[in-house]
Amino acid sequence: MDNPMGFAHFLSNADGVARLVLGLLLIASIGTWYLIVTKGIQVVRMHRKSDAFLTAFWDASDLEAVATRIRESGTTEPFSHLLHHGFTAIEQHNRQKDGTARLIHAGAPDDLLTRALKRAIDEDRSHLEFGQTFLATVASAAPFVGLFGTVWGIYHALLAIGLSGQGTLDKVAGPVGEALIMTAIGLAVAIPAAVAYNAFARANRNTLSRLNSFAYDVLVFLATGIKSSPMLTDARATSERVIALARAQGLAADVPAGAHPGLTLR
Repeated sequence: MDNPMGFAHFLSNADGVARLVLGLLLIASIGTWYLIVTKGIQVVRMHRKSDAFLTAFWDASDLEAVATRIRESGTTEPFSHLLHHGFTAIEQHNRQKDGTARLIHAGAPDDLLTRALKRAIDEDRSHLEFGQTFLATVASAAPFVGLFGTVWGIYHALLAIGLSGQGTLDKVAGPVGEALIMTAIGLAVAIPAAVAYNAFARANRNTLSRLNSFAYDVLVFLATGIKSSPMLTDARATSERVIALARAQGLAADVPAGAHPGLTLR
């Protein structure tokens, strides 16, 4: 025997506005779960790659090993991307002595390096925060969208009850209960979005905090030629060989020939 009440009955009797509200909530739910799955996988992979790169960086004997690793694995995570920008900034500073300087290369070596590292951090922050605006919007708006659907459904249910002249509890409870389904759907869409937003925001804060600390190490390392690690090896003696290695083999596809990393601050 078919149930005269319930979500199926409500859906079959819903008007255009109610169906539009349901469609918006469905789109929001699909987008939310897509971001949860894709960003979740991305965060796990990025943390693994970052940990592996940092371990290899601090265990490297010299800059040649670091340059080789970046050349082989690319800049697929924030820390290698930051170091790549630092190398490139040093090479840009070296090129300005040849009369090819531009406005972006102007300033003292420390200022040039600081700007490059800041740009790298800003780019990584933008990449990490991709999709979070959507999650925040869904988390804050979905309950109100569902509530709007409920109010609209109750309004039409009360109109139908008034026209029928049957105001008993059994006649009122069914339509009103069906309309409340919209609020439940709105909450079901909003709660995963809110949880995912907070989880990703916390992961991003931790990553950016580590990235800022690493940026300071890179700044000290490239500006003074001293690697601030437990090994405390002097890197200046290997700088010219690193430049030659990077120019010969190419550090990154997006850096033109002759614009590869070096470490010759003077």
